[in-house]
Amino acid sequence: MANLNRLSPTHPIRRTLVAAIAAAGLGLNTNLAQAQGFPARPIKIVIGFPAGGPLDLHARLLADRLGQILGQTVLIDYKAGAGGTVGAQEVMRANPDGHTIMLANTGVMVINPAVYGKLPYATLRDFVPIARTAMQPLALLVNPSVPVQTLPEFLAYLKARPGKVNYGSAGNGGISHLVPEMFKTATGTFMVHIPYRGSAPAFADLMAGQVQFMAESIPQAAMYHKQGRVRALAVTSRERNPALPDVPTAMESGIKDFEVVGFYGFLAPIATPREVVQRLSEAFKQVLNTPEIRDKMIAQGANPAFLGFDDFHRFIAQEAPRWAQAVQRSGAKID
Repeated sequence: MANLNRLSPTHPIRRTLVAAIAAAGLGLNTNLAQAQGFPARPIKIVIGFPAGGPLDLHARLLADRLGQILGQTVLIDYKAGAGGTVGAQEVMRANPDGHTIMLANTGVMVINPAVYGKLPYATLRDFVPIARTAMQPLALLVNPSVPVQTLPEFLAYLKARPGKVNYGSAGNGGISHLVPEMFKTATGTFMVHIPYRGSAPAFADLMAGQVQFMAESIPQAAMYHKQGRVRALAVTSRERNPALPDVPTAMESGIKDFEVVGFYGFLAPIATPREVVQRLSEAFKQVLNTPEIRDKMIAQGANPAFLGFDDFHRFIAQEAPRWAQAVQRSGAKID
C-alpha cells in the first residue's frame, strides 16, 4: 500500500484513504454520541400481539422499573397479526437508535422461521438481541364444562371423540399452536385447530367455551385457573410450577419426555449501535435483579432468566434448530 505521507494532497489514493478514515471516525463518533445521549426520548416496546395476552403482562411488569433506570417513559405498542410477524416488521424497519425495541416470544424468534415458508425477516439477520428476560412453561387447559379433572381423563375423552374437540391458539405457527400439535403427536389424539389474532381473544373464547382446549403461558393460566374460569390439567415443564403447585407436569401424567418451555426476550433493529444495546441490556439486568420484580414473575409462573446480548445471541442460535426439528415432527407449515 502507498505511503500516505509521500503522496501529494491531491493524489486520488490519498484523498480516498483520508475520506475513508474520516468516514470511519465519523461513524464511531456518531455511535458514541448516540450511546452517550441515549435515551433521548421515550422508549417504545412493540409487541406483535393484542393487549391482554401473556407478552403484554410481561411487558407491563418490567416497564415502570425499566423507565426508572433509563430515566425515560416506556410505552407499549401493539401491532398484532401473523403470529407476531407484523410487529417484527414494524421494529425491523424502525430507526436503529434503541428507542424502538421488540418484546418477542419463542414463536416470533425461533418457531416462525421454521413454520412460515415466506417469512419477511430472519431473527439474527434483521435484529440484534438485547436481553432474555424469562423462561416460560405453559399450562394445558380445558374449559370447566369439559367433564375431566386430569390429563389421563382428557386423553380418554379425546380418543372417544376424535375431531370433535377444538383448541385455540394465538395464531398459526406460534408456540400455542405448536405445543398442542406436539401433544397430539405424542398421544395419538386429534383436535381441530382454531387460530386467533393473539392470545387474549383465544383465551376469551376458551373461557366462553367456544374452544375446549388451549396451551397457554402460566402467568395468564394460573390467574384464571384459580378463579375457576379454566381448568389446568398439567404444566409442560420438567418440574411443577410455583404458581400452580397442585397441577402435575405432563410427564407426571404419563406423557413421556413431554417438556416444552418457551422464552421471552427483547430485540432491536440490527444496525442499533452496540453501545446502545449494551446500555439497554444492562438496564434489563437491573430490572430483573429487583427483588419485587423477581417475586412477581415467579408468583405469576415465569422464571426470571436474564441473558445479556452476546449470550442471548448464542442462545437463539442454539434454540432455532431444536424448534425447527419440533416443527418438522409436528407437520405444522404455513405458506
